[in-house]
Amino acid sequence: MKKQQVNKNSCVIGICASNSGCGKTTLIEKLVPKLIQKGFIVSVIKHAHHKFDIDIPGKDSFRLRKAGAYQTLVFNDVRSAVITENINNEVSLEKEIKKINLNADIILIEGLKNMAYPKIEIYRNNISDEKLYENDSNIIAIASDIILDKKIPCFNLNDINGIVDFIIENKHKYEFKYDND
Repeated sequence: MKKQQVNKNSCVIGICASNSGCGKTTLIEKLVPKLIQKGFIVSVIKHAHHKFDIDIPGKDSFRLRKAGAYQTLVFNDVRSAVITENINNEVSLEKEIKKINLNADIILIEGLKNMAYPKIEIYRNNISDEKLYENDSNIIAIASDIILDKKIPCFNLNDINGIVDFIIENKHKYEFKYDND
């Protein structure tokens, strides 16, 4: 079987915060349709800190996965999902990015604040536990509910168009280099 030819690299940018409840999901939820309106194919990677299951107990796909299948692919005319069991608990962001369809122009990652990849930090004055940008050189911009005077770009948390423009203008700097292995 011939390997899929990679003709481009996806821009990968994370949305992180020092703790939950700062608005990561809400910001991504607002960025995705705006980026799509600008003509980009957008994918999202969501990191979960707890066990989760997207399958429904009792359904055939659930039963097949519980029987020991390493991967289960479920699809219909409008959607598909691949469920992969991480047998050795060896997960890396790079491996997860490679699972995303190569057609994605922009991949937004929610969470993984300690990983070394370009991130936009959400800093909320009365909610955030700490200012990640002070100790993380991978923070490329800040979205905040207060005015911050920093050397990196700072956006009002509600300036969705400004954040979208920043991502588009800088996407070439944050491309994930797919290899053909």
